Amino acid sequence: MESGRERIAMQDPGSEIQRPKKTATLLAQRLISEITDRNLEPGSPLPSERSMLDQYGVARGSMREALRYLEIQGVIQIKTGPGGGPIVSRTEPRHLANVLAMQLQLENTSFREVLEVRAVLEPILARRAAQSATEEDLKTLEESIERMRELIDSGAAFLGENGVFHRALAEMAGNQVFALINSSMLWISDRTRLAVEFPAGYRERVCGEHERIFSAIADRDPDRAAAAMSLHVADFIAFLEENYPSVVEARVRWEQIS
Repeated sequence: MESGRERIAMQDPGSEIQRPKKTATLLAQRLISEITDRNLEPGSPLPSERSMLDQYGVARGSMREALRYLEIQGVIQIKTGPGGGPIVSRTEPRHLANVLAMQLQLENTSFREVLEVRAVLEPILARRAAQSATEEDLKTLEESIERMRELIDSGAAFLGENGVFHRALAEMAGNQVFALINSSMLWISDRTRLAVEFPAGYRERVCGEHERIFSAIADRDPDRAAAAMSLHVADFIAFLEENYPSVVEARVRWEQIS
């Protein structure tokens, strides 16, 4: 209904000088604002469909389009059955990775370019982690390395723990933008190289490299942490170039990531 469009648009800052937005888009933005302004935790319920229709004065189709969009983005999930409705979800890096992968495919981006981003970004994160990591952060990294040692003969589980280490380190850098971008790059990396096999010797090398990165961070040595991470990522790229050159030069495909 047009009145609903006007009602929401008037509450959208600067809407009179921006390109008109669809009612569903405005409603999705309003719901995001309510989630963040009210500090709603994952699992928190949002108003029912009937309440939203009354509160926002929008057509049912626009409301459902907004909810579907937020569900696809991982912001909410829709519970069915009695007492069901939209609830807040815990967002994950894979949701941003999914959006990025679609754009990367449209831009005909190679996996090598994703690796180049990691080669630039991860040493910066290691440097920052050495400057800001707490004792609890150090314990998280140390426990991850211990689990990697335990899982060294279990390929998929080992690689999963490798991702845990890198994501935890990114979080320690104290910048959510860095952490989100890096975790998204990790997700794209993991999904792109599904056919890659890492021999036992290489897995052992990864553990040693993680230990050197951890030691530098624990010693509060930013330069050594950055250098250790730089060597670690370079070693990974060199391994792929030598053993799986077709993977390195392959184009990023959205269907692999989603």
